[in-house]
Amino acid sequence: MKTKYSIALFALASWLLMATGCDMNERAFDRLDAGVYYQNEAAVKGAVAAVYGNAAMSYLEYFWYLNEFSADQITWRVWNGGLWGYDEGEKTVISTHTWTPEAKIIRQTWETAWSTIGLCNTLIGDLEKIAPAQIGITDEKIKAYISEVRTLRAWAYYNCFELWGGAIPLYTASGEGTIPPSADEDFNVGCRKVFDFICTELDESYPYLPREDGSNATRNRMNQAVNRMIKMRMLLNAEVFTGTPRFTECATLANELLKGTYGTYSLAADYRDIYHVTNNTCPEVVMAFAMENGQLNAGWMRDMPFLAYTYADYFDFSSTQSAWNCVCLVPSFDNSGTVNATYGYSENPVCFLDPPYNDRLGAIYERFHDKDIRKGNYKWENGNYSGIFLRGLQKAKWGTGEVLKADADRDGMDLYYTDQVGQFEGATTIGRALEPVMSPRWGQTNSGVRLVRYPIYPESEGKDFQDIDDVEFRWAEVYYTLAECKLRAGDAAGAENLVLQVRERYFANPADAKKYGRFTSVDLAWMLDQWGQEFLCEGRRRRTDLRRFDKFTQGQWWFFGRATDDGFSYPAKRDRKYEWFPLPAAALSVNPGLKQNPNY
Repeated sequence: MKTKYSIALFALASWLLMATGCDMNERAFDRLDAGVYYQNEAAVKGAVAAVYGNAAMSYLEYFWYLNEFSADQITWRVWNGGLWGYDEGEKTVISTHTWTPEAKIIRQTWETAWSTIGLCNTLIGDLEKIAPAQIGITDEKIKAYISEVRTLRAWAYYNCFELWGGAIPLYTASGEGTIPPSADEDFNVGCRKVFDFICTELDESYPYLPREDGSNATRNRMNQAVNRMIKMRMLLNAEVFTGTPRFTECATLANELLKGTYGTYSLAADYRDIYHVTNNTCPEVVMAFAMENGQLNAGWMRDMPFLAYTYADYFDFSSTQSAWNCVCLVPSFDNSGTVNATYGYSENPVCFLDPPYNDRLGAIYERFHDKDIRKGNYKWENGNYSGIFLRGLQKAKWGTGEVLKADADRDGMDLYYTDQVGQFEGATTIGRALEPVMSPRWGQTNSGVRLVRYPIYPESEGKDFQDIDDVEFRWAEVYYTLAECKLRAGDAAGAENLVLQVRERYFANPADAKKYGRFTSVDLAWMLDQWGQEFLCEGRRRRTDLRRFDKFTQGQWWFFGRATDDGFSYPAKRDRKYEWFPLPAAALSVNPGLKQNPNY
């Protein structure tokens, strides 16, 4: 069971959530009198838990889509140009950088984001009116709860800020009133206003928050370290947000964190502890959203999108969750060479990291060193798992049983995952023959390496992967942040030392941690690669990495500059307008005060 704070009160929290909603399209809030609820501290805890539950369900899915599918490591793959798995193109437009203000995923992300911010506003307004003594708590406790919700709201605003920049509104009031406009009519001025607002919220809140002392009491809550890490992210990306770099300030804050000023944390010696069902006791986990199947469950998002419908046979585990079979890693190899008719892949292909491509983005599986213990296929042995990928011929019970069969366009054939994306049956496929480079619209069922980010336990273990807490902040991020700041300041040796302190745990021989594949220099390209490997599929590739290194629209990977669809050529470099997402057309239609992002 998870902490009582996050889970045991969820029934009350769910009821409160239904009673205190936010609808930015019509009126700000529609809610009952708060005096009905706040009779004691348990009711306050329940209300706070409601906001966490809403945040987990809102941000862990839709924000993941926009930050991962749009980047260079993960893609939404469909069959035969969209005859299967196209999903009305709503996710394909994200992977191909062809979205518009009418994009459904962008609208859904916007709507879920503001529900969380609205709940925070309501709760903060309620708590500020409470006389602490009347419900049996101290002034210090009520300040701590208010600061916790303000920090959660700042986190929510930060996530929105990364997507929509200065076009978002700033709204902190509770109750009915005027629908707020964009932060400023001038997008760049709006960016500075939002940046200052979030930083002020964080700075005013952190002194009242709990500090993790190693007892694991705060790992499912906004605590001092979480607050400071959000501020650290703000400073690290300040140049993207405001045009002014603040790497020196960022390094100072990262150093304070590592010294234990804001809580007691350490790197996990075994990386698997970070994602284990007991990760709420892992010293590297700074904050994770508490999950428990049947009460609050969004953890399936990290595995189910990648897996085939036969995943229960592979993992020897049955679940109520269905696999999607539509997501894979961006391929490391093109489709040149002879097609293997049995398993449906091309032999002797060319890696996108090699000539004539010479990419420095994408090809994530091939970037992992062969001696990296994460690179193997997922297996269960000796009471624990090893490997986080699925590649090659797939057999039941972690590769030890019968060969599994594919479905869809390879229905009944042996299931073989290849590190390529294409129509490997050639001219016999529907719509298009195999080409050396094809877009994610043409990935057959066997296309793409699959990822198992969070472990799926065999039935015999009696553990449900849906009970694993979803990690949002972990200590390794502080190491990598300080490393990048040092590198930008000219201290390559210091940067490498920090990265190696994290990276060594992935190698049986720690000396192998210095083998960086095709990266021979400790430079910014190397740093971007290290961010990508360490935080693969953790929902931050676009937001934390590519934008800051100016590679999101200006970098080339996989099909960009090489593939066409319906007469459209995907450019090697995209229009810079795609560096920010547009405000949804639906939001603009109901709120005349919103100002669309530039160039949309």
